[in-house]
Amino acid sequence: MLDIKLFRENLEFVQNGLKKRGFNTDFETLINLDNDRRKLIVEIEQARLRRNTDSEMIGKLKREGKEPDATLLEELDQFRVRIQENERYLLNIENQIEDILMRIPNIPDETIPIGKDAKDNVVVRTAGEIPKFSFKPKHHWEIGEKLGILDFETASKISGSRFALLKNEGCALERAIISFFLDTHKQKGYQEIMAPYLVNKASMKGTGQLPKFEEELFKCSEDELYLIPTAEVSVTNMHRDEVLDENTLTRKYVSYSACFRREAGSYGKDTKGLIRNHQFNKVELVKFAKPEDSATELEALTADAENVLQLLKIPYRVLALCSGDIGFSSSKTYDLEAWMSGEGTYREISSCSNFKDFQARRMNIKFKSASSKKRDFVHTLNGSGVAVGRTFATILENYQQEDGSVVIPEVLRKYTGFDIIKLKK
Repeated sequence: MLDIKLFRENLEFVQNGLKKRGFNTDFETLINLDNDRRKLIVEIEQARLRRNTDSEMIGKLKREGKEPDATLLEELDQFRVRIQENERYLLNIENQIEDILMRIPNIPDETIPIGKDAKDNVVVRTAGEIPKFSFKPKHHWEIGEKLGILDFETASKISGSRFALLKNEGCALERAIISFFLDTHKQKGYQEIMAPYLVNKASMKGTGQLPKFEEELFKCSEDELYLIPTAEVSVTNMHRDEVLDENTLTRKYVSYSACFRREAGSYGKDTKGLIRNHQFNKVELVKFAKPEDSATELEALTADAENVLQLLKIPYRVLALCSGDIGFSSSKTYDLEAWMSGEGTYREISSCSNFKDFQARRMNIKFKSASSKKRDFVHTLNGSGVAVGRTFATILENYQQEDGSVVIPEVLRKYTGFDIIKLKK
């Protein structure tokens, strides 16, 4: 959420920044509501002052054994009623302001490319050698089904479309990927968290999923709880309404979770395989940093996500997302795209973002400066470290053999207990 002061004191800066996203509005309603709010606060304070003065005078008269004048008593009652009415009106205005602010995206960082959509994203670097095959490489779903480790037909029978059922060595491979990611990131200083998969509405608002993206979420209406679309939601909300010690920043967390997304608006896209499912596994990286450190921390977080792909020897590239393609809450984002040999293209496997104080302002997460004693909002960052199902898919496609078997990447073998998945005889 953006600071209302920005709209009040530097409206042109906000409008110019949001125009880079294609978000154009004059914010007239917001400015008018803010003006009404400030006027109302003054009126309430003045009325409280008069009420307190009258109360003191009435109390003094009673202590002196004198009966207060009826006009004075009536005036006191009028101020009490006026204050109550204005407080209700103020609360209504503040709710309207918050609702508007909650629907306004973050201002893009000045260092990101300017563009309309994904076509304008910029490749920052590529890494790894694209494998060459003496045969035509297959898609991961073909490989997995023939090996007996992926079963989409049974998953569809159980739950419907866009679900996957893992079997046999596939289960071991999925667990291996998760354990490998967690262990690798913990070696980099991340503290492991296992948080709830069901969260309340305040948590979804805090990270920016609500109110903007409600159609994307799975909701348990009776309990007013939501299934998380990413561990970012649970982990970032750990510090909601807290003041963190400056000496503890940067805080680094890693969390495995199942994730749940409706994928609304993506009908017909990636209907086969593990790329766009309603339920999937992911290891998430979350950081809480001081404002002056967050730009550097984004580079480090992205490097940590890249590191697991390097260790797996999966070719990938890093893209700087343009202003028209960054997420609602993000100020700057790098996407990591892994090479898929079966498809012959790169596919997103991680998204690493700096939200600056956008999320922290929604969640009221601050830190206390040791020198100035001032409290300021932290900057939050997160990134997939990385998506487990998509890593599973890239391993099948990049490590497939002509006989239909799949070699296990060397770094995973101590977790799987085997070095190859062969066709069943």
